[in-house]
Amino acid sequence: QVQLLESGGGLVQAGGSLRLSCTASGRIFSDQGAGWFRQAPGKERESVAAITTSGSNTYYRDSVKGRFTIFRDSAKTTVYLQMNNLSPEDTAIYYCARWTYGDPRDRSSYDYWGQGTQVTVSS
Repeated sequence: QVQLLESGGGLVQAGGSLRLSCTASGRIFSDQGAGWFRQAPGKERESVAAITTSGSNTYYRDSVKGRFTIFRDSAKTTVYLQMNNLSPEDTAIYYCARWTYGDPRDRSSYDYWGQGTQVTVSS
C-alpha cells in the first residue's frame, strides 16, 4: 500500500521556521516529482511548491518565494519543505503529493497524497 507521511508541523510564532518532511513508502518518489499543497480553513487547497524527479527544477507560488525551499534527499524517499519567516497567512494543513505529470499547480497532476500536517503561525 502506497503511503505518504508528512511530519514537522506545529505551532510557531510569526517570523519563525519549520521544516516539513514527507516520507514515502516503497520507492514511489524514485522516478517522479513531488509537491506540497496547503489548505486553510474555508479555502481551496492551493499549491505551494514542487520539485522534479532529479531535483534540478523547482516551482513556488509567489507568496512563498524567497521564504520556502523544497528539496529532496539523494535516496529520493523523502521530500522536505523548509519554511522560513512564517506569517499567520501561512497557517494551514500542509499536504505532500506525488507529481506525475502536467502543471505542478494543478491538483490533477498528482496521484498519491498524504494525510496532512497542521502548521499554525501565531501573530
